[in-house]
Amino acid sequence: MEDRRKQLGFLGAFAPANFGRNDRLDRIAEVLKPYRFEKVLKKLEPEGAGRPPYAPVVMFRALLLARLYDLSDAALEEALNDRVSFRRFVGLPLDAAMPDHTTLCRFRNRLIEAGLLEKLFLEFTKQLEASGLILKHGTMVDATLVEAAGARPRGDQEATDADAGFARKEGKPGSVYGYKAHIGVDETSELIRKAVLTPANVNETSVAEALISFDEKAVYGDKGYAKAERRAMLKAAGIKDGIMHKSWGGGPKLTAWQRRKNKAISRIRCRVETVFAIFKKHMGYRRVRYIGLIKNQAQLLLLAFAYNLRRAAVLTQT
Repeated sequence: MEDRRKQLGFLGAFAPANFGRNDRLDRIAEVLKPYRFEKVLKKLEPEGAGRPPYAPVVMFRALLLARLYDLSDAALEEALNDRVSFRRFVGLPLDAAMPDHTTLCRFRNRLIEAGLLEKLFLEFTKQLEASGLILKHGTMVDATLVEAAGARPRGDQEATDADAGFARKEGKPGSVYGYKAHIGVDETSELIRKAVLTPANVNETSVAEALISFDEKAVYGDKGYAKAERRAMLKAAGIKDGIMHKSWGGGPKLTAWQRRKNKAISRIRCRVETVFAIFKKHMGYRRVRYIGLIKNQAQLLLLAFAYNLRRAAVLTQT
């Protein structure tokens, strides 16, 4: 409790013991060890003279808050000025000036340009592995469609996002104009190990290998990942083949053994859909926030990082 008051600064010394307390954020903050990311963030070139001297770790924590609560840069600026628990999470005292939305946007763009978000996500994944949360018993792979930030072009209209694509919703009427988020999820912990964004019209099977870490004991996927070459690759790597079987065109129907195996695999791989449900229902990921693949890939990595934080906080709760 004393540490919390010190973090809030001079004004916090006179605050009640539970002032600005948010148990959920406190648990997430315990999972996130800022000093472990400082080495990566030191590679970020400093801003020019006259910029507010916010520590990169503070700014990075602010970006994670935005993804945890589905906030735009402007909404995040407002929340940082209004919510004591948010100030505590990023590590700024009550009497400190908060970064404005342009400062937050610039920092995110600098991370993207330096290619550091991938390194930050990898560093956190290593930490989760070292802590024993990622057990590598298996990886569940799947993909979901996400609407573009811009309006859907109609007729001869020019595309609002040149990187976005059209795709049909499987088993549902209509189509999506936007992107496809592909993830590889640890079977036991349901923590994300890999996250890749593509235009919506890219088939998930072409991304599958990028979602496999090749240190897991098994890989589980639906029929969309069924491919003879992939099964051979998994066998050669000593990884259990947990990809569902499908009948091809006018070929033979599935055997009774294949149907039973599909049913068993489905009970495992369907749990990856829980991750997408949290993305969309609780973290606002029904539509990307930006124009262009590069910025939206960065958003997906931040989202996966934030999801892993909240999931790890649950797994380590005593």
